[in-house]
Amino acid sequence: MRPTKNIGLDVTPPTRTCEDDKCPYHGSVPVRGIFLTGKIIKKYMRNAVVVERNTVYYVKKYKRYERRRKRISVHLPPCIDADVGDVVRIAECRPLSKTISFVVIENISRKGG
Repeated sequence: MRPTKNIGLDVTPPTRTCEDDKCPYHGSVPVRGIFLTGKIIKKYMRNAVVVERNTVYYVKKYKRYERRRKRISVHLPPCIDADVGDVVRIAECRPLSKTISFVVIENISRKGG
């Protein structure tokens, strides 16, 4: 059993432990840089999810707003319980694979409640 590390952020650490080397709490991946919030829309592969962020952008020429979305591939450690529909907080880390440079650090809201 690995001890839970303090990652230096004001988030609630997970209650479970894991043996994942890419976990910021129980592995060797430090978090840095950008911290974002988004909704999980896909779970694919092993320990990987797609997080979508919706924003509103103002188009000055037409004096109207348009909705934009950004999808980010994120590593999901096994110690964090998150499923499709949950709102999670993610943090930037070193590149973990070709498309993944973010890791889930906290599950903010559950889908069911």
